[in-house]
Amino acid sequence: MTTKSNFIPDDFPREQPPGSVSGVQAKILVRRVDGKYISGLTDEEIAERFDNCLDLVDQLYKYCSRKQTEQPNLSVETLLLSVRESITRKGWDVTPAELDWIMSKLADRINKRSRK
Repeated sequence: MTTKSNFIPDDFPREQPPGSVSGVQAKILVRRVDGKYISGLTDEEIAERFDNCLDLVDQLYKYCSRKQTEQPNLSVETLLLSVRESITRKGWDVTPAELDWIMSKLADRINKRSRK
């Protein structure tokens, strides 16, 4: 996997993409990639999703830092809740598990900065 960081942590979600097929018989969701049938994401797709999520953490950290400077009495919990609600409303292309991961990493970065 080639990523900006060359490393995808074990805690990054690798969930199956949601999907459904109508009918009575049980079905397996697969797709054809480079002549092979696969279920789930390829290593390249996981790497791309990781890079996108990592980029979101960086952008959101800058936003949160600015908001904390502008509103020093704003609690970290309130700020993070507001950010999460905003992401959900905007409908960004992140899965629920990826959103949890993004928010966890964002909270870690904010809390580390606050302890300094």
